Amino acid sequence: MKLFDSHCHLEMGEFEADREAVIQRAFAAGVTRIVTVGTTLEDGYRAVAVAEGHPGVYASIGVHPHDVRGIEAGTYDALKKLAASPKVVAYGEIGLDFFRDRSPREVQLARFREQLDVAADLDLPVIIHDREAHDETLAALSGRPGGRGGIFHCFSGDREMADRCIEMGFYLSIPGTVTFPKADSLREVVRSAPLSRLLVETDAPYLAPVPHRGKRNEPAFIVRTAEKVAEIKGVPLAEVAAATTRNAMDVFGIRGDEGKET
Repeated sequence: MKLFDSHCHLEMGEFEADREAVIQRAFAAGVTRIVTVGTTLEDGYRAVAVAEGHPGVYASIGVHPHDVRGIEAGTYDALKKLAASPKVVAYGEIGLDFFRDRSPREVQLARFREQLDVAADLDLPVIIHDREAHDETLAALSGRPGGRGGIFHCFSGDREMADRCIEMGFYLSIPGTVTFPKADSLREVVRSAPLSRLLVETDAPYLAPVPHRGKRNEPAFIVRTAEKVAEIKGVPLAEVAAATTRNAMDVFGIRGDEGKET
């Protein structure tokens, strides 16, 4: 059985003391590929360094909606240069967060559109962060020419929104919250969505699944999320692992053991 953690943050300080052990535990648990996701330019450099130092680990770069007010004149040029690494397989996480509002909403909207353009220029799929901004996120994505689609990270919409995202060509990434007792809406999304459009993720160090809830999350725990998806859909765990790994390979353009499609 092979699993793909489509979204975590190995570059963050929470893993500074034991990053190597965390990665080895993931591989021992059957996680053969991981995407570590930068949320600022500085984190992007760290994410790429982690990916370049580890077979099976890849990177995504971009500026999280919390941090877009800090984008400067040279930020996008620096990100474009960083994207030259063969280990960079996506652009993000980018999007809108109207729950925390750490950047003004009008700034979030403007920078989101700009970053969608950067991703299209780089021919990279996007990783979308959408928190309490469903309509605005879909409006920003609708009707845009070009681009390679991408992933709704940590999907938080309902079944109707899931259908719309899939119609637009996006994958839905399912986090450890699917194991939480009150996550009925997310479980309904998993139940109704085709397995061919689902990914699994940890978002480590955040959102550890049951029975690890409340602890630091790590890629090895993706097994618990995949098990829950298999239970909800009534299929073997191996089928979920194979499908979600195949889906992640497709959206990220990964072939073989290393690199991306060219």
